Formats: sequence, structure tokens, C-alpha cells
Amino acid sequence: MNEAVLSFVAAGVIRALRRTVKIRHHDDGPMRERERRNERFILAFWHRHLLLMPYSYRGNGISVLVSQSKDGELIARTVARLGIDSSRGSSSRGGVAGMRTLLRKAAEGWDIAFTPDGPRGPASEVQPGVILAAAATGFPIVPVALAATRAKRLNSWDRFVVPLPFSTVHFVFGEPLAVERRGDPEAAAGELKRRLDAAEAEAGVLASWPGGG
Repeated sequence: MNEAVLSFVAAGVIRALRRTVKIRHHDDGPMRERERRNERFILAFWHRHLLLMPYSYRGNGISVLVSQSKDGELIARTVARLGIDSSRGSSSRGGVAGMRTLLRKAAEGWDIAFTPDGPRGPASEVQPGVILAAAATGFPIVPVALAATRAKRLNSWDRFVVPLPFSTVHFVFGEPLAVERRGDPEAAAGELKRRLDAAEAEAGVLASWPGGG
């Protein structure tokens, strides 16, 4: 089965899953205000939360950095069917070309998105790309994480999260992070990790709390 057919099936499965789950957004006010004002930003989330992440975004157009690998090709085709653009390249393959494409799209008026630990990890560790993009564009980074009341974690390097049908999925948005052009990239990466982990922890509490659904 080629990538075109696989992406068609994968997008159909994601849409079907979306129809069976409830989605709740928390602390998303600053991002919604930026979307309303058409002010650009960078959306950042751990790779394990990729599956339903398209449903966190309500803006006019976003491009996500995707690996040039075969798996990346499938992801790019699948998210395209869900209305998400992709720029090809990653920290492990084609990174410079991918970053150039992403920055060009940012200049053209797109929001941009990163999985800071993708595509191969280490899990929950921020790679330099998202910090460099924020410094170059001046866009704030909006961290977001999710958890579901019922979910399966795959036996993958990132323990990929698959919310189960009829669960409630909680998206939690962290405080936007501004990165100075001449600031300390390591400090910024550490702060982004802290905010992503905090958002994930809060989402986990909401998903496990009886009143959270």
C-alpha cells in the first residue's frame, strides 16, 4: 500500500476518532486572542501528542516541521488531508532545508509548529530548531500538551499516545514563551521543556480527575 492510500486511510481514522471523543481546551485564551488578531506564533508539543494535535489549532494556516524520512512522508500526506501544511526536514535529516522552508512560510504569514523532541528523540528533550525559529522570527512559542481519560500508549521511542473512542481529551496550553534573538538558547530550551512538562502534568490531572471530563 503506497503513501497516498495509507495517508487517506490514516486521515480517515483520525477523523473518525475525533468524532467519537470529547475535546476540552484549557488555558488557551492567549493563543485564541493571537488567532483572532491574526498574530503569528509557534505551536510546540511533544511528539507523542501528535495524533489529535490538529484539533488544537483554529488559526488561518499552520505549517509543521516534518522529517524527510519515509515515515515523515506519510505524516506529511496525512496532515495535509487534515488541513495542515508541512515543511520537510528535521533535526536528524534535512534540517537546514526544512528550517529555511519553515522560516520562509513564517515570513509569508503562516503560523508554524514543532515537535521539539521529534522525529526520533530523545523523548521530552527540546532540540535546538524550535528555539532558533523563535529567535529568528520573534514569534512566541505556545506550548501545548494533551491527555485523555482513556488512552493507549504505543511501545515506541516516545510512548505515542492514542486516545481511545468515547474518551475525553484535554488540551492544556502553557504560557507563551518569548525567545530573545541574542538570548541563551539552552536556557530557553530548558524553560520550554518545563512549560511543556507542566502542561502535560496538568492535562493528566484533568484526565484522571472524576470531574475533569
